[in-house]
Amino acid sequence: MDLVVVTGMSGAGKTQVINALEDVGYYCVDNVPPRLLSKFAELPEQSGGKISRIALVVDVRSQDMFADFFSCLNDLKTSHYSYKMVFLDCDTRTLLNRYKETRRRHPLLSGEITSVEKAIEAEREMLQVAKADADYILDTTLSSPTQTKNRIRDLFSGGVSLSMTVNCTSFGYKFGLPTDADLMFDVRCLPNPFYQPQLRELTGLDQPVKDFVLSFPQTEGLLPKLLDLIDYLIPLYVTEGKSQLVISVGCTGGKHRSVVLSELLAEHLVRQNISVTVTHRDIAVRSRK
Repeated sequence: MDLVVVTGMSGAGKTQVINALEDVGYYCVDNVPPRLLSKFAELPEQSGGKISRIALVVDVRSQDMFADFFSCLNDLKTSHYSYKMVFLDCDTRTLLNRYKETRRRHPLLSGEITSVEKAIEAEREMLQVAKADADYILDTTLSSPTQTKNRIRDLFSGGVSLSMTVNCTSFGYKFGLPTDADLMFDVRCLPNPFYQPQLRELTGLDQPVKDFVLSFPQTEGLLPKLLDLIDYLIPLYVTEGKSQLVISVGCTGGKHRSVVLSELLAEHLVRQNISVTVTHRDIAVRSRK
């Protein structure tokens, strides 16, 4: 049985996640009371094999019942039901903007909690333990709904993996740091293709840009050292039981150098039979307010 528990901040994109999981074959149920987790875990056996992949969303919409969430997760472990937990996060400013745009009511907005901002702060405090225990943390602050869905499909299209998945992501420093990165590398020290008129409108996925970045001794010296460090660290993370490792590579705009290095890093890991996903956060970004 593949069981995925989805939780996280209201407005962070749990709907996109559950839709993506449904697309890759999971039986999905939204807004599940925590006490029903064990009942849904029994569903594959009760269905006679018709259902083998289940994704359940549990969050603060269950109000006072959410207090049982962590004890119910322990009950699953005690009953020898394995699961993976996905936590959706997002910064407060972006969440406030999303609530303003959608005009939806925050589930904790009542009584002494009189503003959306206070509700978000209260929710974040309630979810601290869940975030700490999550197998996958997805920060959607700078991600589009499509990028979030693609990330989930990459992670779970083959079912729940008990080994590590590495996500190699490129980003641009001018658009903000990725808050979900475990390892972050700055490659702004390499010559910038942006200043070559014939390369400016291309990306690191185009061969001329790749050839340009790899043509310099700075890259020739940096790349093997970067790969050696990653090769050393990954077994250590696996030993510690980490399910997902996010390696972020940044340049100024997230379009050229970081894309080239992220792709090379992913290719290196694939050759070692490591499960890899690749995300280029800012490759199509022109400007952001």
